[in-house]
Amino acid sequence: MTLGHSKSSPRGEIDANLKKVFQTTLDEDIPDRFKDLLKQLKDQQVAVGSEENGK
Repeated sequence: MTLGHSKSSPRGEIDANLKKVFQTTLDEDIPDRFKDLLKQLKDQQVAVGSEENGK
């Protein structure tokens, strides 16, 4: 979907720069601390699910 802005216009340049920033952010790795927290949460959910299934 394009908004009809050329890259030579100020609006087009802003759009292109924002896309670059967002793409760079998407390409960044998830920090190990977040990965560890996500694993802990997943492990808790599995443990709670096992307890509920065992009742």
